[in-house]
Amino acid sequence: MTRAERRHLAGRSFGNRDEIIPRIEDWNTPPEVAPPTFAEIRRRMMLEACKWDPQVGDGSTLAPFPIVLPAEVAEDLARLAERLAAEALAAERVLIESPDLLARLGLPRAVRRALSAPADPTPAAARVVRFDFHPTPDGWRISEANADVPGGYCESSLFPRLMAGHFPGTRPAGDPAAALADAILVAIGRPGTVGLLSASGYMEDHQVVAFLARVLTGRGCDAVRTDPRQIAWRDRRASLAGPDGSPLALDAIVRFYQGEWLAGTSTRQGWPAFFRGGRTPVCNPGTAMTIESKRFPLTWDRLGLDLPTWRTLVPETIDPRRLGRRPGPGWVLKAACGNTGDTVAFSDDADGPRWRRAARAARLRPSRWVAQRRFETLAIPTPRGPRYPCLGVYTVDGRAAGIFGRLGRGPLIDFAATEAAVLVKVEPGINDVS
Repeated sequence: MTRAERRHLAGRSFGNRDEIIPRIEDWNTPPEVAPPTFAEIRRRMMLEACKWDPQVGDGSTLAPFPIVLPAEVAEDLARLAERLAAEALAAERVLIESPDLLARLGLPRAVRRALSAPADPTPAAARVVRFDFHPTPDGWRISEANADVPGGYCESSLFPRLMAGHFPGTRPAGDPAAALADAILVAIGRPGTVGLLSASGYMEDHQVVAFLARVLTGRGCDAVRTDPRQIAWRDRRASLAGPDGSPLALDAIVRFYQGEWLAGTSTRQGWPAFFRGGRTPVCNPGTAMTIESKRFPLTWDRLGLDLPTWRTLVPETIDPRRLGRRPGPGWVLKAACGNTGDTVAFSDDADGPRWRRAARAARLRPSRWVAQRRFETLAIPTPRGPRYPCLGVYTVDGRAAGIFGRLGRGPLIDFAATEAAVLVKVEPGINDVS
């Protein structure tokens, strides 16, 4: 599709304004804050936001300068994310009632069985999705949705507040952690007991749930950090063993434990109730895996839905068997359930070990992989040289809630990317409403 065709589609799908144009020439990355000041910000991130890994090798994971967006750009991103979320939820409702379409998503067999169980879907304590937007010469693009267990809460909640105090005329882009906590309280109707699940041995996961536990505790909840294997489902309700051995009923669960990992535990522990049949609300319920799958676009033509926003923003996506043995440049291979960037490989490096490994895995199990047309991302100038931005826009129960900013040295955004506070420029005469 040409640039003119995409702009025409944008005008037809999103209204009169050309909302998918990133306008990066209007972004700003101000000079770095002074080292002593930033050292204090990092210290507060560690102590108050449980950011226990502020270092990767010899470099800080936190950028000492923010990304400042014009208000119009932030508003465009919010509108696009909300439309994506609404379309995704509609698609999910169709997918979980369509076994033939579930089979196209590349999910583990045990997960498909749980999604196809003859029971009502487990209710949501809140629904959180993070859409990672990349600026390109042809407008905004996303490659998929982080709909299962999106992270980045402390970097998108406290970090922008701390940075905004040093950049007059700006405000944080939002506060996803606060929005999530508020949504959970609405779902359960009062401050209650919330179980926060993460995998042992993963410090990155522990710091996410530790921060969310602090936010929930600040709202009067009893936040209990635990492991899915310690959850017991009795009469379709979740509980933990209390200090005296008696069951401790949970009013809600926050799951920072990937859906495919749940399928690796024993069914005697009742993990399928995270997907269907449970009565205790879960954030996110396991049905969110249907949208998380990188093979989600392969179901679109059979859903009976239009999905205009997804079709505009997601590049061409095909089954890897259509690529052939020697595809030309411009393709990306990725695992259907990959979520760290480890499995992403580019056909431009067809003779490299990364592509060879991914191509071999895709040939052996093509239904667990997907091929996607590569898009050209744009770099922005920063105090430390050109960087490639990725803006992860959260929606909580369908409403935009904040932005997780990352900056990569190259187009691939992975664990080595630097996390940047995303701020919004406050125009003179307009109220500063965060």
